[in-house]
Amino acid sequence: MKKSDSLLISSGLRAVHLIERLGRLLRAGDHAAGLNPAQAEALRYLARANRFSRTPAALAEYLGSTRGTVSQTLLALEAKGMIDRKANARDGRSIMLELTPSGMEFLGDDPVRMIARAIDAGSAASSLADDLEAGLRTFIAERGGRAFGACHTCRHFRLNQRSGNHPHHCALLDEPLSDADKSMICLEQADA
Repeated sequence: MKKSDSLLISSGLRAVHLIERLGRLLRAGDHAAGLNPAQAEALRYLARANRFSRTPAALAEYLGSTRGTVSQTLLALEAKGMIDRKANARDGRSIMLELTPSGMEFLGDDPVRMIARAIDAGSAASSLADDLEAGLRTFIAERGGRAFGACHTCRHFRLNQRSGNHPHHCALLDEPLSDADKSMICLEQADA
């Protein structure tokens, strides 16, 4: 598509076409690494999700998929040695998902990083990300879904409530949070 052709469509539609094209290139990279797109996206989610949101149900909601489909994805990732399932230490009943060193290795070489570097090289990367996030939130809200925002943007986040390794606090879950936790995405995130 020539740039002059792109002027015939709205900026939003042009952006969506570009996002889809980037997505296709990304999925091709996932396949080259031996993963299907759902498996790769599950690994990406687990790397970004806080400890309260690394469950099969949260992953299904984040991906907009069924629990059955996510279960098959997790079985494949477990068979490939990329994730472990563990009993939740808080309640002993639910399952928590953890990345293995093999899963972390994939993320270190993730095609997403190459695309991100190319976008970061531009001068408008931050505003682009903000605009895309706003569009995504609107799209998800119109369909009754959850946005999964960063912990520190949540109305339940309390900054510097105590000293030590977990100085912050989640008022909803009544749990301490570390500096690393505050930047992770959360199933329970609610706009401030």
